[in-house]
Amino acid sequence: MIWHPYTPMKYWPEAIGIVRGKGVYLTDEEGNEYIDAISSWWVNLHGHAHPYIAEKVSAQLSILEHCIFAGFTHEPAVELAERLLGILPGNMAKIFYSDNGSTAVEVAIKMALQYWANKNEPKKKIIAIDGAYHGDTFGAMSVSARSIFTTPFNDYLFDVEFIPFPENGSGESMEKLESLLKHGDVAAFIAEPLVQGTAGMRMYDEVVLNRYFELCKKYNAIIIADEVMTGFGRTGSLFACNRIEQHPDIICLSKGLTGGTMAMGITACTQTIFDAFYDDRSKTLYHGHSYTANPLTCVAALASLDLLLQDDCAKQRVYIEERHKEFATTINNAVKNVRCKGTVLAIELKTGEDTSYNNRERDFIYQFFLERKILMRPLGNIIYFMPPYCIAAKELEYVYDKIKELTNILTTK
Repeated sequence: MIWHPYTPMKYWPEAIGIVRGKGVYLTDEEGNEYIDAISSWWVNLHGHAHPYIAEKVSAQLSILEHCIFAGFTHEPAVELAERLLGILPGNMAKIFYSDNGSTAVEVAIKMALQYWANKNEPKKKIIAIDGAYHGDTFGAMSVSARSIFTTPFNDYLFDVEFIPFPENGSGESMEKLESLLKHGDVAAFIAEPLVQGTAGMRMYDEVVLNRYFELCKKYNAIIIADEVMTGFGRTGSLFACNRIEQHPDIICLSKGLTGGTMAMGITACTQTIFDAFYDDRSKTLYHGHSYTANPLTCVAALASLDLLLQDDCAKQRVYIEERHKEFATTINNAVKNVRCKGTVLAIELKTGEDTSYNNRERDFIYQFFLERKILMRPLGNIIYFMPPYCIAAKELEYVYDKIKELTNILTTK
């Protein structure tokens, strides 16, 4: 009856029925409780069914549930824009609302390309980093690496230049970026700052990201930072781009934006970007969604921000990072690589074959954790632990213990 996402339905026809969530736990129809070790696809910041967010959304339901956002506005959208502009890195001046991470990226791409068209400058090339994943819609797929996710559609995607991932230093990657920028026809550079999520939680250094942005500014290319996953504290700072001196021109947000309560996307941009669309009807950004700036979603995001900006939340994020780093020093069996940035811990497991999304041990790893009541959705042979910020010491320890148990099993297979 239901076609589930990212699921080979022949092999996984039955889905686990979840009836409630509380804190870091999801409870199924039989009363089993699962630790949500991945924040349900990286969205749940403060724990499931958080009473504060629920209270705010419930109150908004009796005030205004939705209204068209073309020619109309409302207080929750205005307040959310004001608060985000106050904390986003760089000189963000405008907020454009959409539905999810992919659409936030779509909007960013359209802004960047139309910016140059509106200025009558022939810049159409976009540069991305090898291994990138920016979403499932066609523009977002175009700026993502060609992979299992894009193969049926590759002939329909627009051409993008990819620079090497800066895995072993930045030399080759930086040289390729500058050689492309020198031609003067680059409209934009898009990057997942510091952590490539779907590529396997691949991490790179702040110095590299800062230099990327420096080069883009030198050659007058628009910088798009896809902070859909890295935003709202995941890398330690509020946003990954807070960790560097240079700043993007456009920022994409989603996932943790509402604390996992409701779907929402945001594309923030500088005044310079906005001004290129301002003075002529023909230069309008003709893009929108029926549920743009839904008041309930805006209120959920405001409530999530309230929680995020509390001192206790900041301390908890530091605590999780410290525990991750401490744990990372204790494991070596069956492990190729361990990496950590903020609350994201990634472990690349040895399985007797190359690292890939279709690694043959993926299903075994997934089932191993499910049987131990942990939701841990591996990226092939890479597991990652990205919990809600409310996770307690006992739950961290339990997950760490089960990761060690898995590595011991893989060693003897």
